[in-house]
Amino acid sequence: MGPDSPMTSTKRVRVPREKALEMILQAADELFYQEGIHAVSIDAIVERAGMNKMSVYRQFASKTDLILAYMQKKQAAFWQEWDESMAKHPDRPREQLVQFFADLAARASSAACRGCCFLNVAVEFPDPAHPVRELVCAHQKRIFVAFLERAVALGAANPRELAYTLLLLMEGTYADSQTYGTDSEAIQLLPGIVEKLIAVHSPN
Repeated sequence: MGPDSPMTSTKRVRVPREKALEMILQAADELFYQEGIHAVSIDAIVERAGMNKMSVYRQFASKTDLILAYMQKKQAAFWQEWDESMAKHPDRPREQLVQFFADLAARASSAACRGCCFLNVAVEFPDPAHPVRELVCAHQKRIFVAFLERAVALGAANPRELAYTLLLLMEGTYADSQTYGTDSEAIQLLPGIVEKLIAVHSPN
């Protein structure tokens, strides 16, 4: 049998574990966010990642485990964005909050925006005891605490009320981007709305 025989011309290359994990999560990220979790099969993720199904099950025992890993990746991305917004105005909570919402408006205005992945997942998993739904709830509570800390730091008269209002504004921004489009005028007005809201709660 010659060297160019179909039996010997190609060799299967084993992808290192860490690289395989990265490829699978990237494929899951793209498909879950754009199409929804229940609509995407493991086969679709395998095809997008360019791997075989066994490679996925070596990394994740179930689709739920893959979804949780996807959500944890999204959590890390959110807090990186949060930290970047806060770092632009160190120790200035008023400006930090306005900056966060200005950055949020920019992301929500992107044509690639499909809303908030956490809210999208919460809709797909109505059972509050499901581990995916529990992760979403824990994430949203952590965001509330982060808003609350900033509200306290700027001396808001009612910091909990301000923090809840900011949380609802954040969620509403993502909903608006999907209902009215990413070019929604409301999204463009968002930073100014937040500035006025803060002024009412902390006029000094």
